[in-house]
Amino acid sequence: MLKKMGEAVARVARKVNETVESGSDTLDLAECKLVSFPIGIYKVLRNVTDQIHLITLANNELKSLTSKFMTTFCQLRELHLEGNFLHRLPNEVSTLRHLQAIDLSRNQFRDFPEQLTTLPALETINLEENNIVDVPVEKLAAMPALRSINLRFNPLSAEVRVIAPPLIKFDMLMSPEGARAPPP
Repeated sequence: MLKKMGEAVARVARKVNETVESGSDTLDLAECKLVSFPIGIYKVLRNVTDQIHLITLANNELKSLTSKFMTTFCQLRELHLEGNFLHRLPNEVSTLRHLQAIDLSRNQFRDFPEQLTTLPALETINLEENNIVDVPVEKLAAMPALRSINLRFNPLSAEVRVIAPPLIKFDMLMSPEGARAPPP
């Protein structure tokens, strides 16, 4: 167990150092078995947080992200969080004024993360394979940049299915009612 954890930590450290040394705008911590975002990373990245535009934390074991994560990486353009155990986002996600794409597919959202509707640059939201029943259609319709939202394989209410199409100017992907996601 510890050896495995040590390997995971070393891998994270290596990837973080790569980002710092190469002056990259990307931090890729996908598939690092992370249960939370490692606090030490904030220190290591403190001089470069503004240049980081893409963070991938896909396929980890995250149950939540902190407000510090959101306020630290406030220059993000893309955030990939698919394949975790997230069921909500901190309110500070509203500080991500430049965010254009967020992938929250294959998580455990029951409620639509409404903070996303306040983001002026957001173009793409992926919430495929969650447990969302209700969607704030009016708020989504008012989003200035939104181009597509993927809600496939969510148990959306009949009401959402009826109300949404006439109100929205963007692509809203929905599965046929009762459709089940293919097994991974």
